[in-house]
Amino acid sequence: MSTEQELFAVEVIYALPHQQKLIKVNVASGTSCIDAVKQSGIQRFFPDIDLGTVKLGIFSRAVKHSEVLLPGQRVEIYRPLIADPKDVRRKRAEKAKEEGRVNKVTGGKL
Repeated sequence: MSTEQELFAVEVIYALPHQQKLIKVNVASGTSCIDAVKQSGIQRFFPDIDLGTVKLGIFSRAVKHSEVLLPGQRVEIYRPLIADPKDVRRKRAEKAKEEGRVNKVTGGKL
């Protein structure tokens, strides 16, 4: 019987508009998403990442920091939103109305 824990590979990725970094990490079974991010050392490349509040995902699915990883998974670090998507859509619709690109009563195209 071996007392050594078996390790498996996962990836940690973070992307900015003009820069991205993917780091492969070997982790032990039972490792959480946030622990894998910490082990990756990605903060050396992107010191602005706040590990306390950062949003994480696995293959585009939002996850909690405490979610346990499985072999081959990719932990994605999400950037904070710079604008509320609802506000952006509302402003775009208002601008279209002002420019006469939509029917002001029904909202449909002219």
